[in-house]
Amino acid sequence: MQVSERAAEEAAARELGAFLERRREQIAQRWADAPLFRTLFTVSRDEAVEACKVVVDALGEVASSGRLEDIAAPGFDSAREQLGRMAASRARSGTSPAQVANEAGRLRAVTAEVLHGEDLSGSKDVLLALTVLMGTLRLVIMETTVLAGEELIARQRQQLLEVATPVINLWEGVVAVPLIGTLDSARSQVVMESLLEAVVEQRARYAILDITGVPTVDSLVAQHLMKTVAAARLMGAECIVSGIRPAIAQTIVHLGIDLSPVLTPGSLADALSYALARQGIEVSRRAGGAAPR
Repeated sequence: MQVSERAAEEAAARELGAFLERRREQIAQRWADAPLFRTLFTVSRDEAVEACKVVVDALGEVASSGRLEDIAAPGFDSAREQLGRMAASRARSGTSPAQVANEAGRLRAVTAEVLHGEDLSGSKDVLLALTVLMGTLRLVIMETTVLAGEELIARQRQQLLEVATPVINLWEGVVAVPLIGTLDSARSQVVMESLLEAVVEQRARYAILDITGVPTVDSLVAQHLMKTVAAARLMGAECIVSGIRPAIAQTIVHLGIDLSPVLTPGSLADALSYALARQGIEVSRRAGGAAPR
């Protein structure tokens, strides 16, 4: 009995695969109007139709292989790129994963309507196979949606880190990074990369790390700062760390980190004054307090 049931399931899966291949164009045309694929329009509706055809082809391949419940079936590989584009588009538009799941579920009803117009010998078994296959597609879409959401969050986090660590060209040959807020390993790495890029682009001889607005650091962040200082030296620039707060100074001493090779003025102004003086530039007030020209 189990053998005959298994044989019937395999036959229904093959018949479903043949149906999807035969009705590829019709299903794709109807799917293209669904919210799930409609956001793929950039020039014309044909773009969404072509994307739908890729997914229908993938479903047909999966059905023909008999692996209706396997989200890792090779047949889905060709459709993951299109599904990823769709998921990313829906994520950017603010659609939640639950809404995407509901939109994916509606594709089954559209496909079933086309199936009902077919004269199939085992239509009930084929309809059951379609339900199973579309449920698997829904899981694949959810998987790609979650991954797209995670990638979007990672990109936004990286962009925020870059915005939060601006490199300022204070003077010819002098660049600075004024840091405000909590420093962690990821942000410290962005600081190092941004500062070194600025040293190269501006041909800076002095690079100032101002941490006046940083409330505290841990051992890993302190090590990152020291690596930044060393890397700047290798690039031909002297790195100055200004604005070390009392709490941070105590932490650095407690951790046994040696800052003696690094100049540590109390403020950004002092650091800039030092860098200018080293270049033979003197800044002074005019006699009588008159405003400079």
